[in-house]
Amino acid sequence: RGYSSHTFRQHLWDLGARPAIPPKINEAPVACPAPIYNNRNRVERLWARLKEWRAVATRYEKTAASFLGVLCLAATADWLRR
Repeated sequence: RGYSSHTFRQHLWDLGARPAIPPKINEAPVACPAPIYNNRNRVERLWARLKEWRAVATRYEKTAASFLGVLCLAATADWLRR
């Protein structure tokens, strides 16, 4: 809920993404379907598990391609573990 500003939501819409950010208590209600918000929670938990890998958390790799390789390796190991 820390990013629940109308400007940030509009920026996400302009990028072509559908924001899944619930409003703060003191803001007007906005459309935030529960299934989309639940999927967001699953993605955040996945990132938390991937950041257990030191190379992912600190981004040791110099290039984006190398980082993507480490990220794929970590995601594969997480998938095999589950």
